Amino acid sequence: MMLLSFTTLRTDSNELSAVGTLGPHGTSSEVAAARFAGRVRDSDGPPAALRLFNSYEQAGEALRAREVTHVVVANAYKAIHHFYMDPALELSNVFVMDTPLYGIARRRDSGPAPECPTIASHPSPEPIIAQLLPPGHTTHTVLPSASTSAAARAAQDGSADLALTTVPSAELYGLEFISATRPIRMVWSVFTADHTHQPTDRASHETDEEKKGA
Repeated sequence: MMLLSFTTLRTDSNELSAVGTLGPHGTSSEVAAARFAGRVRDSDGPPAALRLFNSYEQAGEALRAREVTHVVVANAYKAIHHFYMDPALELSNVFVMDTPLYGIARRRDSGPAPECPTIASHPSPEPIIAQLLPPGHTTHTVLPSASTSAAARAAQDGSADLALTTVPSAELYGLEFISATRPIRMVWSVFTADHTHQPTDRASHETDEEKKGA
């Protein structure tokens, strides 16, 4: 998957050393972050580390704490506005890249899916389920998942009948596709920490709920 367009907005942004994004392994975000790191790395320097987080928000916290130098976020993510509005963060790059192929997959030994299956999916690509779902499945129930990789894991462990997921995630969890597959052409935003802000101690950003649960 090639970067179809690439724009650098800040030439004086943080030196690339570690890129954070949404995990676990197998997500479209991981592929996008790896492509970004390969695009901007210094040919004479070591490759940037890639760090995967359970949410984009956790990746953002790591960026504020200077644990990573860049964070890659899909513009389709419904809460991306928090990154744009955060005064501690700056937009450094924007690029367009097709995602890995998406499709509806099942566990190889699961047998035929029920007529009204439960389909695990991240909320962002959920609208393409209706495009891909094979004939015979007139209705379905969506099980929200934190990522395409988590959706594949739900199908693998039996939490869902099927998963809307990508080829890398399907291969990782031993799933097979029962539908056609297609990429999603997507815009990705890259954020760095604002140099004028002091690094944030991640522990100081615990919510009241997190403190009560500690």
